[in-house]
Amino acid sequence: MLVSSRGRHVACFERVLDFASGDYRWAAAGPGESADSAEVSAFVAGRERLDEDLWVLELDIAVPERFIAETIGSS
Repeated sequence: MLVSSRGRHVACFERVLDFASGDYRWAAAGPGESADSAEVSAFVAGRERLDEDLWVLELDIAVPERFIAETIGSS
């Protein structure tokens, strides 16, 4: 999941398996807030090479910090 605000990249998250609990959770992955579009595109391209059935969701959210906190706080 790519999160942006007003067209500016904020964060990348991916769903990962928590081996301790056996549950899935969202974890930060890839380029951070200062990344440009080339870095984000390279990250997605790398993931596509590993997973041909990859789904990428880009959310442009007015208050991304709140969304991120709520997303990471739940599975």
